[in-house]
Amino acid sequence: MARGLADGRAIELRATRVPFVSATVVRAERPTSAKAGDTAIVLPNGDIEGFVGGACAETSVRIEALGCLERGASMLLRIVGESGEGEPSVDPVGQRTVANPCLSGGTLEIFLEPIIPPALVYTIGTSPIALALNRGAGLFGFDLRLVDELPVPMPADVSAVVVASHGRGEEAALTVASGAGVPYVGLVASRKRGEAVLGSLEMSDEHRQPIHTPAGLDIGAQTPEEIALSILAEIVALRPRLESDVDAHDLEHHDHKAAAPDIPAVETVVDPVCGMSVAAVAASLHVEHKGTTVYFCGPGCMQAFTASPDDYP
Repeated sequence: MARGLADGRAIELRATRVPFVSATVVRAERPTSAKAGDTAIVLPNGDIEGFVGGACAETSVRIEALGCLERGASMLLRIVGESGEGEPSVDPVGQRTVANPCLSGGTLEIFLEPIIPPALVYTIGTSPIALALNRGAGLFGFDLRLVDELPVPMPADVSAVVVASHGRGEEAALTVASGAGVPYVGLVASRKRGEAVLGSLEMSDEHRQPIHTPAGLDIGAQTPEEIALSILAEIVALRPRLESDVDAHDLEHHDHKAAAPDIPAVETVVDPVCGMSVAAVAASLHVEHKGTTVYFCGPGCMQAFTASPDDYP
């Protein structure tokens, strides 16, 4: 995919809050079909738009890119031939080397960067605190939307709802947010009034659990801006985070983002012909055999299997 086309597609995906991985070839050692500067976009379903190598290279890119999306961490992927002679046995953090038996011979280095939509936060009301939240949300990297009432149905990837309407439509907003399973729901109110509002809601204790009132961490906030800061900090503190295979020290040096919604763990299977790991997604080459889906790294392995499936376990 040409850089201009890739940029245009990335803008489209960002606008529709679709997570993806940007893949860029940074080094290509001949013989390879890709060259430095080639780009592609990897979608959550494993589809690859663009070009960063042939079918076999795509197999490695797909499985590693989906892993990056799951972890929320970038990676330099090095794809080498089967022997991998001279390659380190342990890669540095943020780099991974995979041996691809189908590779034509050259080495590819591809930078994989997950692009995860910013946390979506709805704020109800036009109070000074609501307006202060709207001003400060950008500093936290949030996609904050100031509304009079919540959309029904709620988007699946809402991270937080803050009700700052000072008595207007609070019960309805809290009921919709908790019923939709929003991880954090904050009610801006005094402790006494907040408890009274919660007590008036006809919902189970389980649905009341994500509702925080008074909203925000206790930092002695008094002004609307300080209260907004305490609420945003509480959202950050309670947000789900992606698991990572690096320790706390490494977090200082590598990008690790908040969890992207609806990104399942990558399921991998083995190509029965060459033994490569393959992502078990519809975008990978596959055939149905005796009621089982068999996945392949490339067309050569798939053709070998379909020609004589009994030759393979």
